[in-house]
Amino acid sequence: MRGAKSAKWVTGAIIVALAATACGGGKSDGGSDAKGAVDPNGIFSIELGEPEKPLLTGDTMESNGSAVMAGLFSTLVDYKADGSLEMINAESVTTTDSKTWTVKLKPGWTFHDGTPVTSKSYVDAWNWNANVKNAQGLSSWFAEIKGFEKVHPEGEGAKPTSDKLDGLTVVDENTFKIELSKAVPYFGHKLAYIVFAPLPESFYKDPVAGGQKPVGNGPYKFKSWDHKKKIEITRFDGYKGPNKAKNGGVVFKNYTTLEAAYEDLKSGNVDVLRQIAPKDLPVYRQDLGDRAVDQPYSAVQTIAVAFYADQWKKPKPIDPRVIQGLSMAIDRATITKTVLQGTREPATGWVAKGVLGFQEDGGNGVTKFDPAKAKELIKAGGGVPGNKISIQFNADGGHKEWVDAVCNSIQQSTSVQCVGDGKPDFQADLTARKGKQVKSLYRSGWVLDYPVNANFIKDLFLTGAAGNQGDFSNKELDAKISKADSAATLDDSVKQFQAIEKELLNYMPSIPLWYYKVNAGYSEKVSGVAYGQDGDPILTGVEVKK
Repeated sequence: MRGAKSAKWVTGAIIVALAATACGGGKSDGGSDAKGAVDPNGIFSIELGEPEKPLLTGDTMESNGSAVMAGLFSTLVDYKADGSLEMINAESVTTTDSKTWTVKLKPGWTFHDGTPVTSKSYVDAWNWNANVKNAQGLSSWFAEIKGFEKVHPEGEGAKPTSDKLDGLTVVDENTFKIELSKAVPYFGHKLAYIVFAPLPESFYKDPVAGGQKPVGNGPYKFKSWDHKKKIEITRFDGYKGPNKAKNGGVVFKNYTTLEAAYEDLKSGNVDVLRQIAPKDLPVYRQDLGDRAVDQPYSAVQTIAVAFYADQWKKPKPIDPRVIQGLSMAIDRATITKTVLQGTREPATGWVAKGVLGFQEDGGNGVTKFDPAKAKELIKAGGGVPGNKISIQFNADGGHKEWVDAVCNSIQQSTSVQCVGDGKPDFQADLTARKGKQVKSLYRSGWVLDYPVNANFIKDLFLTGAAGNQGDFSNKELDAKISKADSAATLDDSVKQFQAIEKELLNYMPSIPLWYYKVNAGYSEKVSGVAYGQDGDPILTGVEVKK
């Protein structure tokens, strides 16, 4: 198992990455190679793109940065493949009413700088990440804690009236309490998210330096970051978690194309890939043999709507029936079978497989390929403004092939013109999204941060949620989400979110495309390679041959 990461916007066509990973979620080659001795201090390399931002627990929400953060930080809990919690830095997380939670830490943990990990380490980190002055992209994850509105008031230019969340109380060095503004039955699962990791006292003296040279409490410590070239982390021998590293460290090598990374894998110049480009999907199993990976994980690819774009706002807000029609114009079965070589499964809803509350037809038929119905819906909704759409994507992630196929399907089915809008890399893609520069639609992907269907609904479609980059907003849906969020039990909450998913076709905040698989591979230099429920390689379990 390994420490949890953050919600990720994913860089690649193959990997969309998720947050908390799980024991047993991946498939391994069975551990050490009997033919070769293992070097416990061996270093291995992984393909990676340049992280979008500094490595901050409160602002890392894409797959490149999150892959590194997974090694540097451990959170209170993680969860297993069956969704049950596993204690990591926490000794226990308890509640009697889902509103007040008590956390007890395992004593003796330290940060990489040798200072102790205490209750204050968590409370101070959460207060800093939540504070509006610090402009952290994941601050909304603290909104359920009592007093959030004081540290993060709404409105442009609004200033906090407090620098501490009322709901956080340090009891003693290894115990703290969390009081929520209302009951949230799955809050314990959310604590696996990277934004809830602790920070050392040294961080607050220079947060800018903390983002470039992070000091964490995870199984690896930071060594160096040569921007757009590589990031190096090394094993932290003082780590006291259950997921100690079986290797000496990791080099994250920067690649601008997946094709180049694959050629380097075959040449022995990189050891582990997170994804394979569409061009190489037909041959990678034959090339790699037993070292080829093909397994499902909990993630879903979508096309999101930039609701702020003039196309969807003027002269009046777009009718959801238009987006329904575009969805039903996409021949998912053919595209996943041909362009994506059977490495995807057509999605039938917005929630990924493998999480509590997944249902076989969460979309109520809106993902069914039906050209006649598609044209009928688009016409009934008033048509596509300008009769033309574009789909923004990052050109370094292997997306062009399927975007072209989706556009062709839409054009042939409805006569709506469709073009791809490629950005040179993932950073440029995210910059355009966050700067509200998307002209029409954009490629999106989401993986679980916690194994509950709320993560694929609330954290993407609630007004103002961190994952809601398309500015979707609907007060009626917000009210339903709020009600489901504070249900009496986890089971009740899951059922209410299932009902909400069934109704999402009436709002169409995005278009579900397909469920992901890990299609990747590794070199002959390493063994024990396994991929977690989030689709990322589990760093700590990799063994390097002498």
